[in-house]
Amino acid sequence: MRYIFTIIGSVIITVTLVAFFFNLKQVNEERATLKINLEQRASLLADSLKESIEPSYTNSSQTSLQTSLQKIVSRFANRERLAGIALYDNKGTLIATSSGLPKKIIENTESISEAMDSNKSKSDFFDADGETRYVFVDPLHNSEGSILGVLMIVHNAGYINTSINQIWKGNLLRLVIQIIIFSITIFIILRFFVFRQVVRLVDSIKKVRMGGKNETFKDTARYSFFKPLAKEITHITNSLLQARSSASEEARMRLEKLDTPWTAERLKEFIKAYLKDRKIFVVSNQEPYIHQKIKNEIVASMVPSGLNTAVNSVMEACGGVWIAHGSGDADKETSDENGKLQVPPNDPRYTLKRVWLSEKEFNGHYRFSVEAMYPLCLMTYTRPIFRKEDWMMYKHVNKKFAQTLLAELKNVEDPIILIQDYHFALLPQMIKEIRPDAKVGIFWHVPWPSPEAFSVCPWRKEILKGMLGADIVGFNTQQFCNNFIDTIGKEVESLIDLETFSITREDHTTHIKSFPISIAFSNGKETKAEQLEFNNLGLSILKKLEIQTKYLGIGVDRLDYAKGIPERFMGIEHFFDVNPEYKGELTFLQIASPHREHFKDYQEQYQDLITKEADRINQKFGTKEWKPIVLETIQYSHAELLSLYKIANFCLITSLHDSMNLVAKEYIAARNDSLGVLILSQFAGASRNLKEALIINPHNTEEIGVAIRTALIMPSSEQYRRMNIMRTIIKDYNVYRWAAEFIKSVTSLN
Repeated sequence: MRYIFTIIGSVIITVTLVAFFFNLKQVNEERATLKINLEQRASLLADSLKESIEPSYTNSSQTSLQTSLQKIVSRFANRERLAGIALYDNKGTLIATSSGLPKKIIENTESISEAMDSNKSKSDFFDADGETRYVFVDPLHNSEGSILGVLMIVHNAGYINTSINQIWKGNLLRLVIQIIIFSITIFIILRFFVFRQVVRLVDSIKKVRMGGKNETFKDTARYSFFKPLAKEITHITNSLLQARSSASEEARMRLEKLDTPWTAERLKEFIKAYLKDRKIFVVSNQEPYIHQKIKNEIVASMVPSGLNTAVNSVMEACGGVWIAHGSGDADKETSDENGKLQVPPNDPRYTLKRVWLSEKEFNGHYRFSVEAMYPLCLMTYTRPIFRKEDWMMYKHVNKKFAQTLLAELKNVEDPIILIQDYHFALLPQMIKEIRPDAKVGIFWHVPWPSPEAFSVCPWRKEILKGMLGADIVGFNTQQFCNNFIDTIGKEVESLIDLETFSITREDHTTHIKSFPISIAFSNGKETKAEQLEFNNLGLSILKKLEIQTKYLGIGVDRLDYAKGIPERFMGIEHFFDVNPEYKGELTFLQIASPHREHFKDYQEQYQDLITKEADRINQKFGTKEWKPIVLETIQYSHAELLSLYKIANFCLITSLHDSMNLVAKEYIAARNDSLGVLILSQFAGASRNLKEALIINPHNTEEIGVAIRTALIMPSSEQYRRMNIMRTIIKDYNVYRWAAEFIKSVTSLN
């Protein structure tokens, strides 16, 4: 609808401008005509008066001259539109004048002098006493041609402006009527003959794209002048359906071949073949898509996080329902009365169900999650903060999500529930108590600590019992599985089977398994046009940031103390201390995007810390034209990050403790040229598999500096060898395989 009003507005502006210029032309022509008519009348009257006045100048004495001239003036002064007459001698002295002439006009001797000097009539418009007057001045002559004086005739010229104003008003009224008629006509044409058919075409194409049939295109006659387009789309959709059918058949055949890569199509076929019509439900704290009001416009965007990157790819392939907290200021406006909507916004594949939390609920639950649970699981020496009120709200929100989920499961048989991360440790047990038929899996996206570290939590037993309600507890590495088993053995009375890595408690068995999460990477092929687009985008970003150095390093993280950004900067400082020849040759671009937006103090403190560290290093080594570190604390889009990955000589990851770190895998997946070097923290879960990366201890600044030097001097052949090995690893174990194995384990399909 906005586009219709835009078109109507454009037409109105165009018509108004055209009408204005034509109206201006008409006004100017009318003004010129009225002026000419006024000049002609004044000239004729002057000629008539001169026949009576000129003889009086020569045949009368001074006293009788004034008397006779005053009689003539008085006799002619009351004519229509004639404001008055005045007579002057050849010295410019007023001899006679009609009553009512403004003093300003009578005393204006300039036009009188000009008329006598040039011996020609003069005319002009004057504003006097709030009215416009037309003044015509004509020299008087004797029989020998000598100038005797001047005749001044003054007409009222206000009617000219009145006439012009009437033209403007009349034309404006006609314009308004025309605009109303045009607008209604255009609206009807666009709304019912164009826009409605375009919407119908778009809906039909969307249905086909989402897997539906192209039955809507069989009756192409209903599209009137869009009929040729509808016919072409019919041919395209037929080809698309055939290609989709072939891809589906190929994916089905791949299910039995273990050595073929997993794709979205293969995952779909897996779901169809093994789960039949069983529905998948995902639960997470953070929603995958958020709607926000930006400059009075609602904008939808994907929420950046490793969890969303992985799980969203799975949900797009499998469909289902994703339940999460709705945190955007326009989330309620874009959801239905049940808090549901179809996502992704431009290509709906699954249902997002938003749960509304009050500020008190959100703050208490989120505080316990990020200030107690998160640091509890990390080896970053950050002290967890345990508050009883936060724990109570954590339990309350878990229960609220459980109630929401159970309402969705009311008419669903044998549902599959995939719970994400430490925000909902209590949820598995709550679900199982009401729906024992549900298959529940919880995936822990952060590390699991040693039993001794976890034992500091006052509510550790409740958390562990809640997690054991799941059929599967998944971690990224086997070490985290081992730590969890040891923690259960120390804290909860249960039967532990180390052979099957299972825990039995109160007749319920939970299996503990590792599923290294990954990204949606299959073949990484791109067209030449796509490659050129990414290259231009990357170069434009570097130009905007004024980065012109030979070498580029990149770091991409959220503003999180676990990512080790200050340690990374100190490693870069050590590199330049030892390798001063690279000054002005290398720029490190650090993108640190906001993440925990609801706790501004945390964000601002950490951002201030890394900003000061970057400024200190830039002041130490930088010049007027070059800075060793360019810090960007804003969110970059996926396409922008991908373009930068493709041109960066190395990617530096210095996580102090990380369950996986998908940035490492995204950098590798982006390198279609098989060049570039990954420098990876030994404390990131990705280092377990990506052994061809340069593995470093992030606490050792010298080690970081040496790794940067090694990356810059590494021959292309060695880069190619290492990168190809890592690309194969990610291709063989991508997010689709992760999802298939996790879902298969949850549903006990062996």
